[in-house]
Amino acid sequence: MSKEEIPHPTRRTTRLSSSSSHTPNPTKTTNLSPLTLHDLVYGSKQQEPISLNDLISILPGRKTQILELIRLLGPVNSPMSPLFIYGGASTGKTSTVLSVFRHLNRPFVYSSCRTCYNARQLFDNILNQLLLHRKSENNGYSSAKKCEKPADFVNLLKEAVMGVVDGLKGLEGCGNGNMVYLIFDSLELVRDWDKSGTILPLLFKLHDVLKVADMGLIFISGSSLDTYHSDTGLVDPISVYFPDYTEDGLRQIFMRNQSNPKLQLAFLDVVLKPFCRVTRRLDELSAALSPLFKKYCEPLDDLDVIPNEETKRKLFSCLKPHIGPALNEIFSLTSQPSVEAGIKNTLKRSNSLKKFGNDSIDDIDFHMSTSAKYLLISAFLASRNPATLDASFFDSTGGSVNQKKKRKASEKSRDLKEASEQELFMKGPGTFPLERLLAIFQCIASSDEYSLENDDDSQETTGLGGDFGETNLMSDILLQVSSLCNANFITKGCKELKVPAVKVFVQKIVC
Repeated sequence: MSKEEIPHPTRRTTRLSSSSSHTPNPTKTTNLSPLTLHDLVYGSKQQEPISLNDLISILPGRKTQILELIRLLGPVNSPMSPLFIYGGASTGKTSTVLSVFRHLNRPFVYSSCRTCYNARQLFDNILNQLLLHRKSENNGYSSAKKCEKPADFVNLLKEAVMGVVDGLKGLEGCGNGNMVYLIFDSLELVRDWDKSGTILPLLFKLHDVLKVADMGLIFISGSSLDTYHSDTGLVDPISVYFPDYTEDGLRQIFMRNQSNPKLQLAFLDVVLKPFCRVTRRLDELSAALSPLFKKYCEPLDDLDVIPNEETKRKLFSCLKPHIGPALNEIFSLTSQPSVEAGIKNTLKRSNSLKKFGNDSIDDIDFHMSTSAKYLLISAFLASRNPATLDASFFDSTGGSVNQKKKRKASEKSRDLKEASEQELFMKGPGTFPLERLLAIFQCIASSDEYSLENDDDSQETTGLGGDFGETNLMSDILLQVSSLCNANFITKGCKELKVPAVKVFVQKIVC
């Protein structure tokens, strides 16, 4: 299948792709019809609007967010406050927003800050779509308007938006409304641009600066709104949070469009629960489970067979040796940056090496799984608090069973205690045994969703044996502790202790 034939359900292939293309086929370019206002609607010429039930079914685990977005967008032609949609990577933010607009059948302009890697490209992309301009050989692949300064962009944007609104009002029998929506995706990347301190406040203030009632603003970001706060007096947009997928939601996603649903279900019953303990990112799980499914199906001559219990045990025995390495590989999985981002990161690292030497924090570039974050939090708590407080922190009884009734401390003793605690804090993180780190980690991770105490029950339902559930899980945790030590998040101490001790230096936590 050629690259042009691969469907992209979360992106439009009309104005956006044509305006960003620099090497199109001249024959195809001359045959393309001029863009119209109907092209501002998602797939208006290729796809029909979808119903609400279909929208919820194609986006498992996102019913709450879908209904919230529809409520905030309101009826046709209703003014709206700017929306700020945020959540972790691979949580379906962009797919959900674009699918909601396909359901509502309303015109919008979509611009991704990942493909537009500077302010000028972002401005040109928005204006080209609003002005219905397509880059082609006839116009020398130039933009509709040259926009060098933010002030010029504001004036041109208001003119273009008003033109689109007037055009929508002139359409007869158009049920799409008169409003046009501007969608800014991957907004967190703007912080790495030049003059980002000017661009971000401008984008957040567009609603107040333009004062166009028939325009809506939607920001999609991978980080929360408080990371953008600045002393500019801007009004916060309405936030919509996209949490990580639940295990049931991931199961529904992986079960879609399967030729043999029962075989896929048997495979997910085995692998999904242990992998969800490590990560909930859909892209990482897809990359990890795809080769495992091929290994799972290797003993089968017919992929359309409905597996029985004996077949399931046979398939699991073939798959079992590959699960542990795949779990460990997810922890060290790194994201592949784009060419431009790679060049920018290389320059940034070279500058940091000149300033700070070879031990620069910028050299640390890897994805941290959920269990690794729990380990780092556990190490921080263990390094900053004495072991005598563990019972009060993590025991359900608050450590009251073994505590004796104490007399009320005097004011002088309280002052001495506060002084000693302040002195201990100023000394920095302390050392602690590895067993204490694992005990705190188990207390944090033991919840309804990440229960380490119910491993035996989960092994019976998923087909995982006791050796795999306990030994491989503990080896995976120890491997992650070793990886954190190699990354200088945790360093080994050399005090006179009989058990291994580690000392924490929390340099950078990405939550």
